[in-house]
Amino acid sequence: VRVLVTGAAGQIGYALVPMIARGVMLGTDQPVILHMLDIPPAAEALNGVEMELVDAAFPLLKGVVATTDAVEACTGVNIAVMVGGFPRKEGMERKDVMSKNVSIYKAQASALEQHAAPNCKVLVVANPANTNALILKEFAPSIPAKNITCLTRLDHNRALG
Repeated sequence: VRVLVTGAAGQIGYALVPMIARGVMLGTDQPVILHMLDIPPAAEALNGVEMELVDAAFPLLKGVVATTDAVEACTGVNIAVMVGGFPRKEGMERKDVMSKNVSIYKAQASALEQHAAPNCKVLVVANPANTNALILKEFAPSIPAKNITCLTRLDHNRALG
């Protein structure tokens, strides 16, 4: 199974990819090829993540694709975990971060649309997750809507608060 993690050189991605390679996500009998995508300024860190995965010699890890190219990262993937996104910085309004993420998610959705496996499953993590998932759905129309979901617990917690 080919699993894409975007933002793989970031703190969440860095913690997530070894767990996937160990079988925590898909089970201890499911071999995986990890596709890791990040932005060009993070390329050196991404290469470090790749080296650590190789050094760990995970028995289930059958290959690693570490790249800053969305097309290469999305080619043939069965599962996409969309961790990468532009973070909201001090002084930014919600609309500012949303406009940045629209361009990111349009590009990544287009790459998934054209190059991912036909029945690809997508989990959007980057906030605003529900909006990013909608953008992905709109720009990757061949991926069934039922195959796209997102983590909205942060929004849930804030609403409760």
